[in-house]
Amino acid sequence: MPGCVKISHGIFLFPSSRLHHMEPGNLTGVSEFLLLGLSEELKLEPFIFGLFLSMYLITVFGNLFIILAVSSDSHLHTPMYFFFSNLSFVDICSTSTTIPKMLLNIQTQSKGITYEGCITQMYFFVLFVMLDIFLLTVMAYDRFVAICHPLNYRVVMNPRLCALLVLVSWILSALDSLLQSLMVLQLSFCTYLEIPHFFCELNQMVQLACSDTFLNDMVTYFVAVLLAGGPFAGILYSYFKIVSSIRGISSAQGKYKAFSTCASHLSVVSLFYYTGLGVYLSSAATHSSHSSATASVMYTVVTPMLNPFIYCLRNKDMERALKKFFGMAGIKGPIVLRLEKRP
Repeated sequence: MPGCVKISHGIFLFPSSRLHHMEPGNLTGVSEFLLLGLSEELKLEPFIFGLFLSMYLITVFGNLFIILAVSSDSHLHTPMYFFFSNLSFVDICSTSTTIPKMLLNIQTQSKGITYEGCITQMYFFVLFVMLDIFLLTVMAYDRFVAICHPLNYRVVMNPRLCALLVLVSWILSALDSLLQSLMVLQLSFCTYLEIPHFFCELNQMVQLACSDTFLNDMVTYFVAVLLAGGPFAGILYSYFKIVSSIRGISSAQGKYKAFSTCASHLSVVSLFYYTGLGVYLSSAATHSSHSSATASVMYTVVTPMLNPFIYCLRNKDMERALKKFFGMAGIKGPIVLRLEKRP
């Protein structure tokens, strides 16, 4: 196909019109895409590097502290905090899929990413985004059972069901991500191999293809409706029933206590879906890939960074667990030092 390259086992086969511009030794070594990042202005790169490094460290350590606090405090060994610790783990993995490569490219003044690396990054990013969606849905179901059926909560949300819900979420996410990746592997790509993003985003990859993408588009829309729209409808239904149940509580204190148990989750869900919708609307309105990439920072970086703060805000259980965890860490330090000083 004129003007196109066919990717086969990670090797680009260039049309004859471009061969005279390349040295013979480089013909099989150009199997990479170029990530253009958030800005093409070099003077902004130090600021972008510092900003994203700070957000990445806050995300990793914030979510890691949540996981350690939940695991170390027996009072938090409940379904709600079990799902929350899983969400924190997924947020760490999600940001680790995209941000380190971006920081490395800025540091080395290189925009390249190998074909295999791009497909791998895309696979894991889709995997963790879908996991976010499923875990938020499972957490909504957990709040629905806790508020609407409090007497049966421990029976319904037993450890076996909780583990099963997380396992099913992983399986469905992995299958969806595998399907999307295999669909991209079948595409032929044009000689224009620049991705106007800071990571290998699925839609950007498909837009670069010069072969027919009708099947890819249909699969993407079908998955969006089934695996994203379905969970969103489940969340809406859960909160409709929760609001109806809270309205039936007679005392104001009872209403406040019931609502406070799901306020953090509702905030995280709103942030996740509103930022995702904002990215879609901004890309549709501006038709600018760079604007879409900048907007996508909200749900790829900012949302995972804010989740620990949202769940700790006005949450006495989490505050107590974190104080207990850091208190234990502070106690262990002096003990270790005293033992080391003994002859």
